[in-house]
Amino acid sequence: MYAARERRRNPVDRTRSVKLGLGVWALVVALIALVVLTFLPTPYVIQRPGPVYDTLGTAAGADGEQVPLIQVDGAETFETGGTLDLTTVQVVGNRERTPSWFELALAWMDSSRAVVPLDSVFPEGVTTEQRDERNATLMVDSQHEATAAALNELGYDTGAEVVVQEVVEDAPAEGALEAEDVITAVDGAAVTSAKQLRQAIQDGEGAPVALTVQRSGEEQVVEVTPVEQTDGDVTTWLIGVTLRTDYDFEIDVTLQLDNVGGPSAGMMFALGIIDTLTEGELNGGENVAGTGTIEADGTVGPIGGIRQKLYGARDAGAEYFLAPSTNCDEVTGHVPDGLTVISTSTLEESLDALEVIANGGDVGSLPTCDVVTSP
Repeated sequence: MYAARERRRNPVDRTRSVKLGLGVWALVVALIALVVLTFLPTPYVIQRPGPVYDTLGTAAGADGEQVPLIQVDGAETFETGGTLDLTTVQVVGNRERTPSWFELALAWMDSSRAVVPLDSVFPEGVTTEQRDERNATLMVDSQHEATAAALNELGYDTGAEVVVQEVVEDAPAEGALEAEDVITAVDGAAVTSAKQLRQAIQDGEGAPVALTVQRSGEEQVVEVTPVEQTDGDVTTWLIGVTLRTDYDFEIDVTLQLDNVGGPSAGMMFALGIIDTLTEGELNGGENVAGTGTIEADGTVGPIGGIRQKLYGARDAGAEYFLAPSTNCDEVTGHVPDGLTVISTSTLEESLDALEVIANGGDVGSLPTCDVVTSP
């Protein structure tokens, strides 16, 4: 008889099996998480640097051909140099399609991008089309204000008129004012902008105001008593009308930029118009960018997305950036390397800054967001 052979069995490596199983489950969980992060809707959108347009350059016309971004008829124009760039912000996402959590994570790690609540950009009940229409209207208004500000600066008559667009039902102005009335004076003082009229009413602190009105070619004076509206500690006096300012410019200025919306290009439009209508280079041939709303009186106002605009300007080659002083709290600590930011509150201050840049002066002496006090 043969002795039975002993077969040696290798013990099962249970630790290795457990680790392998855990690894498989971890991979499955990671894949599921990746799918969820990729497709699960989020309540946010991403703001990133958008295209940069040189107001002294060209833009695509209605037929796709390149045309001057600023065209002037009725006045002599002059050669320009360097750039006066307007900056934009692109929004990634909308109510129909929000960015994925994976996209948000990448944006959070990128200093040139911002993650903002969906409702702050696309309010509830407002469609993307409605938002685009609103931004297009704001752009047209901004172009009118920019043209008025530039021509005012150059001494042209803008033919400004304050027009009643709508009278609110049951408001103090009902029965006294009508749509398309032209308001020429308040308490005997001439007004040429809706801003002036609102300020005069506010200064009266509720006292009746006498409004001189042109209606159907006839002048008349009507009296309206404002009502008080309180929001916290802020009191506003209202007469219940929607106003607009119409202009009758001495020269024709056309601004060609159909694919950009919003009011934030106003200041740069105004600077571009002034440079086009004056001899010499306003910027001294340097590359300058900026942003800010503009009013006919030259007031520069705040805008959104300034951090993204700073990066967009730097990436487009700008060395200097004109920023509204009212945005300084968002600028400080977020200026990309290679860009010098100059704070401005008015068109006049922007022109002064450009003069220093053009003459090779001490740019360091100009106001910056590190020292400016926003009004």
